[in-house]
Amino acid sequence: MTIGAVPSPLQATGLGPIGNALDDAGLTATQAGTAEGAIKFVVALVAIWLVGRLLVLPLITRAMNRRELDKHAQNPLLMLSRFGIAFVGFAIAFGFAGYGNFLVSMAGIAAAGALAIGFAMQDVIANFVAGVFIYTDKPFRIGDWIEWDDGTYSGTVEDISLRVTRVRTFDNELLTVPNSSLTDGVLKNPVDANKLRLKFVFGIGYDDDIERATEIIVDEAERHPDIMDDPAPSVRLTELGDSDVGLQSRFWISNPSRADFVRTRGEYVTAVKRRFDEEGIDIPYPVRTLEGGLDLKSGQSVVQPAE
Repeated sequence: MTIGAVPSPLQATGLGPIGNALDDAGLTATQAGTAEGAIKFVVALVAIWLVGRLLVLPLITRAMNRRELDKHAQNPLLMLSRFGIAFVGFAIAFGFAGYGNFLVSMAGIAAAGALAIGFAMQDVIANFVAGVFIYTDKPFRIGDWIEWDDGTYSGTVEDISLRVTRVRTFDNELLTVPNSSLTDGVLKNPVDANKLRLKFVFGIGYDDDIERATEIIVDEAERHPDIMDDPAPSVRLTELGDSDVGLQSRFWISNPSRADFVRTRGEYVTAVKRRFDEEGIDIPYPVRTLEGGLDLKSGQSVVQPAE
């Protein structure tokens, strides 16, 4: 070791093998200690990063595949995992290199900065946490048709990220929805169970045969190729209106989407209406009867002169 050299504060306990080798190569103790710390830092950081990339990330990917997460859902989680590995790598590298005091100072600065950023980004953080719950609870998947805000909004999910979800409406409009809007209220997912029950009320006249109308409604449901046989379609008398008797048809479709739902229901209702017409079953419309009279005195005109 060079005589008279001042030991580095980072190497208060003495130089290691690398520092001694550098000291023997002609560097001062301070230079050797600094170089040794830098080399240890780089080696530790690279080692942790390689372990994370070659071991931790494949394990996380395998776990997500076992849970059958969508690819769009996996990408943000893998990004967070990479940030986590980098953070752990820097923390261990600082400690291994003997930069403990520097790490503590940086941690304090980072904590103060995180507090300030947290107050300024409350909505972003709320959406981020909501996105995590969407990934874990899986209330919907990409491709699902969802409704929220009491049915005000609905559409098909196109993308899910940790901050927002993108939904394509049935008018072909793309909605970018903050995740907290989908987790704070009631969200309806009609297609979660891979089948959907539809209901439609057919109104027939009071003089029409209810049993025959019921047979026609069920028969047309059984004939339609996209309506399921199990559960079987059913009909219930549910309404006695002012001018008609309401027969509610209940039937199921499999693998539903909004387009399938609209098309299937339209075809089915059209087929029932055609059968009703063929067999003389009336679908009445409301009729209002006005009673009373109009008494006109001699010489009076109904039409008033314009002013």
